[in-house]
Amino acid sequence: MSEVVTYQREGAVGVITVNYPPVNALGHAVRSGLLAALEQGQQDAEAKALLLVCEGRTFIAGADIREFGKPMQEPGLPSVVETFERSDKPIIAAIHGTALGGGLEMALGCHYRVALDSAKVGLPEVKLGLLPGAGGTQRLPRLAGAQVSLDMITSGNFVSADEALQNGIVDAVESGSDVKAVGLAFARKVIDEGKPVRRVRDLNDKVDAEKGSDIFDQYRAGLQKKARGLFSPFKCVDAVEAAFQLPFADGMKRERELFMECMESPQRAGLVHAFFAEREVSKVPGLAKDTPVRDVNSVGIIGAGTMGGGIAMNFANVGIPVRLLEVKQEALDKGLAIIRRNYENTARKGRITQAQVEERMALIQPTLSYDDFADVDLVIEAVFENMGVKKDIFGTLDKVCKPGAILASNTSTLDIDEIASATRRPQDVVGMHFFSPANVMKLLENVCGSQTADDVKATVMAVAKRIKKVGVLVGNCYGFVGNRMLHQRGAEATKLVNEGASPQQVDKVLTDLGFPMGQFAMSDLAGIDVGYRIREERRKAGEDVPASWMDKLAEEGRLGQKTQAGVYLYEEGSRKPVVDPKVDALIAEFRKEQGIEPREISDQEILERCMYVMINEGAKILEEGIAARALDVDIVWIYGYGFPAYRGGPMFWADQVGVKEIYDTVKRFHDTLGGDQWKPAALLERLASEGKTFGSL
Repeated sequence: MSEVVTYQREGAVGVITVNYPPVNALGHAVRSGLLAALEQGQQDAEAKALLLVCEGRTFIAGADIREFGKPMQEPGLPSVVETFERSDKPIIAAIHGTALGGGLEMALGCHYRVALDSAKVGLPEVKLGLLPGAGGTQRLPRLAGAQVSLDMITSGNFVSADEALQNGIVDAVESGSDVKAVGLAFARKVIDEGKPVRRVRDLNDKVDAEKGSDIFDQYRAGLQKKARGLFSPFKCVDAVEAAFQLPFADGMKRERELFMECMESPQRAGLVHAFFAEREVSKVPGLAKDTPVRDVNSVGIIGAGTMGGGIAMNFANVGIPVRLLEVKQEALDKGLAIIRRNYENTARKGRITQAQVEERMALIQPTLSYDDFADVDLVIEAVFENMGVKKDIFGTLDKVCKPGAILASNTSTLDIDEIASATRRPQDVVGMHFFSPANVMKLLENVCGSQTADDVKATVMAVAKRIKKVGVLVGNCYGFVGNRMLHQRGAEATKLVNEGASPQQVDKVLTDLGFPMGQFAMSDLAGIDVGYRIREERRKAGEDVPASWMDKLAEEGRLGQKTQAGVYLYEEGSRKPVVDPKVDALIAEFRKEQGIEPREISDQEILERCMYVMINEGAKILEEGIAARALDVDIVWIYGYGFPAYRGGPMFWADQVGVKEIYDTVKRFHDTLGGDQWKPAALLERLASEGKTFGSL
């Protein structure tokens, strides 16, 4: 009998209790313990019904991640669920917290389900490139029908207890916090009313009603856009469809076949890597776990533009008051109006209430005076990329902010140490690089300068978590991790167009790889003036930045989506890029001016030059210690730049392609194209020669 699962009887109810902190995951000991406890319950003549309940903060919250990648030990979950379902005594699952993945499948193997009103249920396997493999795709449709099952299984999203009740997934929802008491009351009712054993596998009404429906073909068509490039959502549809086409036992076999196809897909490896990497980035190498953090109970933000307004929303969303500063009342009013409009749109979609709109707006206090920052715990500067302007601001903050206040810059490229030099407290200065739109994008690239204090590093990482961002701590250099790699890709993409490719050909190669948008569509979204200003700053600093047809677009006022014309044209209210013959003519004219004879460029060359230049730069970033681990680079790119999570991030993808192959190609480009960007990184060369991967570092 396993100590993580116990059996005891309370009156006529045999109680099977799982106690396996922190989330009662379905590890080997739990699976074995469940079978042993069930057997004990079956043999207990005094027990008229059995109750499955969990200790701690949640019901079974899925598979045990400690067993990922290891051979499955018997008993497997499908046989545990089936054994519970075959019980001749009614079994009631009492759900609190979350019943996820195998946890929900376990509950579906019970004959009745009761949930606390705070509970949530879901089958999130698709997010790891899998599908539910213990009967979830066969049992859920028998309770909830095709549409609900497809929505839940292909998205992996949770539903509330009330939605679960509405859709027949649970039989009752009760308020309160004592899940065992609720479960016992329901079990006694089952006994008193003589309710029969009700096996989900035998419930065929909903399946029979929708047999022959075209919902599955319609659903696949919808997924072509929503889940473009993904493997497992389509396999999920196939598995759910099997519930409507095959007897239960055959449907289970089909589910297992499809599950194994997902297991063997490289997408599963990428998504599992991304899953673990996201958890790992919060553990910063060299930063002690017990490093103290500073209190952050109020925040000042400088700049009420798109970026500053979005940043303010992140803090207001979690109840932290914000003082939002602008130099002119007009700019302040405009910024607040946009924030309100964003909140009103969210309320219209039913995601927040009108009362929450007002609560959040009340937390954002406008100001025209730096004096109002005297007591704030954290200030974030979010003005445009100009070193002189930023240093002036930090000089002022140094004078007005209290000792111990953290002074952060949202700069996307500039030197944090130089910004800190404008203050007498460089230990309090840090970069907090949010991504646009800041109220939506999950990444927060926290940049430490050479003198940033450890407690400041720990605090900004804790703040990231508090405002529901994925924080990654990186070192200080031009462009940090994300933009340093992006600028190399952008420069190479522009050169490819100079040489003969079209912007749309370059973009298509990147979207075919899985990016939501290509290099040039992304430039239009960010604003062509952003890159133009950065290039101008670098030219002023004496750097040799080559002429670009992108500069011509900026000089003609074609700034991207905000002016409805950039590399592409945009119709009013649409974000869809439309090819513009005028840009083709402008590029042709630029080639002529530069004496370039255009040539045909293959998609493969575009892929290699855009992606391998990033990998080479990523290797340099790692060898310089700007990023501590390859997984830090991967998470920056997944959450900041839309790198397809199913490919695991750029450094993981490089390992999949083959480090040696990438090194050989980079070396060839260095020989034929020249340029520092193609000089192979020492780390790339070493890994290639030793037959190692970035993941092995």
